[in-house]
Amino acid sequence: MNPNLMTDDELAAALAEDRPGPHVTAEAMAKRVRDAQYTVLPNSTVTICNITLDNGYSVRGESACVDPANYDADIGRKIAHDDAFRKLWPLFGFLLAEQRYQARGG
Repeated sequence: MNPNLMTDDELAAALAEDRPGPHVTAEAMAKRVRDAQYTVLPNSTVTICNITLDNGYSVRGESACVDPANYDADIGRKIAHDDAFRKLWPLFGFLLAEQRYQARGG
């Protein structure tokens, strides 16, 4: 691990500090999630997660296990969900930037 990078705990603590400006949070994004559906591709250990937001837009994430003997469906769903959820960050960041731009008369 790179010693110059923050750990997950350090990052969470830094983000929890009082910040003066608007920002995207996982909690705010999670409130917009309407549904999450999971599919395991036939004859594989690939799990796909499709997250659908309240406005109907969806993103997908996936996980894969190299050796079927190690496949665990719960772990596959968790990793696929996390992969899909990470894809929401730039979308919500763009939405926040657009809202700020419009508020300034853009």
